[in-house]
Amino acid sequence: MNKIITLTMNPVVDKDTSVAGIVPNKKLRCMSPRYYAGGGGINISRALKKLGGDSLCMYVAGGPYGIHLQQLVSEEGIQQRVIDIRGWTRENLSVTDTNTNLQYRFGVPGPNVIKEEWEEVLQAVEENIDEGDYLVASGKLPLGIPKDFYVSVSKIVKKKNGRFVLDTSGDALLPSMKANIFLMKPNLAEFSILCGAESISVLELDSLAKNFLDENAVEVLVVSLGAKGALLATGDVMQYITAPTVYQKSAIGAGDSMVAGMVYKLLQGKSISEMAQYGVACGTAATLHPGTQLCKKEDADHLFEWISSQNVKKTKKTPNLI
Repeated sequence: MNKIITLTMNPVVDKDTSVAGIVPNKKLRCMSPRYYAGGGGINISRALKKLGGDSLCMYVAGGPYGIHLQQLVSEEGIQQRVIDIRGWTRENLSVTDTNTNLQYRFGVPGPNVIKEEWEEVLQAVEENIDEGDYLVASGKLPLGIPKDFYVSVSKIVKKKNGRFVLDTSGDALLPSMKANIFLMKPNLAEFSILCGAESISVLELDSLAKNFLDENAVEVLVVSLGAKGALLATGDVMQYITAPTVYQKSAIGAGDSMVAGMVYKLLQGKSISEMAQYGVACGTAATLHPGTQLCKKEDADHLFEWISSQNVKKTKKTPNLI
């Protein structure tokens, strides 16, 4: 049976807490923190587990936070392949002001990953991926790793007749366009960068998506539109998927939950349209809970029922996404 492998090159221990009022120059007494294993691929593996799926979670880790990270992943019952590095895994902080329900997120850079370490990652990918498997690379690259690292990963996946799924940002985004990609999920800001535009209007989105697919080795493009849903684009399909309006408690991990939902359905052999709809359902479900709790299956399944009932393929009238 085919499997899913997630790859995280810049993982993180996410610390989540809350406080009644954030003001400067004053000691703020926070609630006891909760810790979550984080980073794109790790979040996808966690979300897959919540949906009832399994994956091999591959990532780099080092230092005391790296040990903590491995413990957190293990506690969730996720199979992992850890590549040890000399640098310390990072720790991020999110604080919710309970007086305003606003969340403040503090991120720090990742460690420097040396050549011998990232080359070991490539070797681990080659050793673990088989024909028909999905390799899901998600997240930014830390210091020391070539900006076109995901291109090297995609070559290994292609050689093994697997499918490469990519969700990245930052310096790796544009260089990764030389890769052979089965599924890519940029958000609207990232897609603007890919198209060389400062911003994209709704009237341009269809044509830009078509041009992007014509010019890049990407089979399936899903542009996340946040609370508005997503645009699914392939050589044959151009479809808007509307997301239901919900009360959002946290947006952390929504994109990772979306990717998890899509790959979960792909592994089940579902259609591209159902894949994208379930991805939107999972992304929306993740926003219903605070911190980095990601999506829950019962929420995702319930939202998917609504989304599939609203499913309308591309028409001459474009939905209002502004």
